[in-house]
Amino acid sequence: MRVAITGASGYLASLIQIYNGDSFEFVPITRRDVDYLQPESVEAYVRNLDFDLMLHMAANATTADCENDPERTHLVNCDSAIAIARACQHLGRRMVFISTEQLYNGKTVPGPFNEGVEPSCVTAYGQQKLEVDKWLRTNAGNYVTLRLSWMFGLAMPGVHPSPGVLGNVLKALRTKTPTKFTVNEKRCMTYAQRLAEQFGAICELPSGTYHFASSNGAGERDGLSTYEAARLIGEKLVESGIARRKDVEAYILPNPERYADRFRDFRLDASAIQSQGIELGTLESDVERCLSDFGWH
Repeated sequence: MRVAITGASGYLASLIQIYNGDSFEFVPITRRDVDYLQPESVEAYVRNLDFDLMLHMAANATTADCENDPERTHLVNCDSAIAIARACQHLGRRMVFISTEQLYNGKTVPGPFNEGVEPSCVTAYGQQKLEVDKWLRTNAGNYVTLRLSWMFGLAMPGVHPSPGVLGNVLKALRTKTPTKFTVNEKRCMTYAQRLAEQFGAICELPSGTYHFASSNGAGERDGLSTYEAARLIGEKLVESGIARRKDVEAYILPNPERYADRFRDFRLDASAIQSQGIELGTLESDVERCLSDFGWH
């Protein structure tokens, strides 16, 4: 199967290609190939491309960019994504669209949220992704929308992770930099390799929208704040001999000011995708597995 993959040089896209190179023929698409500020050109490019499945991962996920320049980022995150979806429809090809937990960052009731809960987002990035999400649900017949939680992992040769909670904790401890983690926020955090290694099964999911997230708090509804999650990771690093407990105490600090006016809880309930045989864990088990995979545990 030929899989066209946008954002092909990104962290998650790179992992997917590494883990599945023997099973799929990937057709990488980068910004050298298309200009996402020109949706019509993007659609024309895709219509002339030879592929069996489209994995659309390209996006500008920088919150500040989306807030400061909503028109240009809308072209990238929304208009071009819909243009790609239209091209896939024209060609009769399936599209796997990567969406985000940020669709729920405006909810005022506790999570976790399943796919049947109507999204509510207060950021431009979340709203842009939500537009594509709604368009696919209304207009597409052969698609998978994957709403990802905050993903984390470690660097591999030629592959550098996006900022994640594990990387942020490691950086604080390695550089001995006091770093604050949000107290007034709960979100899921998922080991990126879970996505990469199950990509083949994800491609075969029945059409629809799915949450992809390991649970926060070992399945307990209360869950962990981002600060508590960072401390849990610090303790795992201490147990593995990578960090000292006194450094965790000194450099992994709470930030009670951020979001003090409105507690954020946008954890995802991934029961639907798990019922389809996709394996997910807990934050704790994902951290342990990541450290083990890289010989640190």
